[in-house]
Amino acid sequence: MNIQNQAIAAMQHLQAAFAPFQCITTPASRKGGFSFTVVDERGVACRSERLYPEQYSVAAGLERVIERTRRALVA
Repeated sequence: MNIQNQAIAAMQHLQAAFAPFQCITTPASRKGGFSFTVVDERGVACRSERLYPEQYSVAAGLERVIERTRRALVA
């Protein structure tokens, strides 16, 4: 799977992981990365982070990002 397909799969996984919140993703212009922002039901951004291929190309790396984000949302 190439980087673009991995990024799309990671973006879809993040959107599913943070439902019912909205997860807005924005592809980066280089290095195959993208940014995601978790937005609550009032439209307030709760957490934003940039991911690079080495973070999302392996399932364990993406799960670490999800767990870290969930902890930040609870705090």
